[in-house]
Amino acid sequence: MDFFTENLVQSFLVVGLILLVIEVAVLGFTTFFLFFAGVAAIATSVLLYADVIPNTLLSSLMSTGVLTLVAALVLWRPLKAMQANVSRKKAQGDLVGHQFVLQDRVSANESPSYSYSGVKWQLISQQPLEAGTRVEVTEAEVGMFHIKAVE
Repeated sequence: MDFFTENLVQSFLVVGLILLVIEVAVLGFTTFFLFFAGVAAIATSVLLYADVIPNTLLSSLMSTGVLTLVAALVLWRPLKAMQANVSRKKAQGDLVGHQFVLQDRVSANESPSYSYSGVKWQLISQQPLEAGTRVEVTEAEVGMFHIKAVE
């Protein structure tokens, strides 16, 4: 504990960086609390280095608490808005667009399997398709190909 209190500037800087790394790398920037606390700890380190606040543990902890609150009040809405701007569009994998000729009939009652790339895929179609029809994969889910006829 003596090492921590004797080196407050460096200690708060390291703690702040560790909190930021945990927030971003481990939690994926989903919770903002560690981010706010990390920014506040780094800012406290800078204030201690500049002799703006006294070099005591109590003043450093109070500064970190107040700065955490300020960071939360200032940054909450912009960060929340940034998280809300996520594309709802489904990612298109390499399997979408694959074309092949049906070996069996596909309908609402019949969903035969198709072997591709070492995996057996269940074929699903909105409309009935006869054997011998050239089809294209429109969507790939786990173990399922959604297909439509190619015109």
